[in-house]
Amino acid sequence: MTRASDIMHPGVECIREHETLATAARIMRDRDVGALPICGENQKLLGIVTDRDIVLKCIAEGRDPAAVTAGEVAVGRPMTVEADEDAEQVLRVMEQYQVRRLPVINHPEHQLVGMITEADIAHGLPQARLAEFVSAVCADEPPVHPAVTGPGQASA
Repeated sequence: MTRASDIMHPGVECIREHETLATAARIMRDRDVGALPICGENQKLLGIVTDRDIVLKCIAEGRDPAAVTAGEVAVGRPMTVEADEDAEQVLRVMEQYQVRRLPVINHPEHQLVGMITEADIAHGLPQARLAEFVSAVCADEPPVHPAVTGPGQASA
């Protein structure tokens, strides 16, 4: 059985909630990524900031990325999966909530241990399943869902 820990990128770099979006943008550029987890004490996941967040919630509003913090633009808690979660469950979560990046946490500490992206999924899926996955994640109509977290987590 393939688990989330088998397909994730381990050692994901976090940005702290009080660091600026300018710092986040530099880290994204240097790491060639489009999103960074926002972590608190002990690598506990607080949210995610994306390159799109920086553009739409800061620059497009005329705000200064050197003055706006990552914590200010992150809203809600991101969907997560546990490291020992079955890979098929990972796919279901990403498809259901149309997320392209899925943080992986350990249990019971709830610490961030990795990230799964669409590219990670694409490497291990048969072509037909990959097409189904991409269609679900990229559908025009995003699903309507309450403030829900990942499997095994309570709503915030």
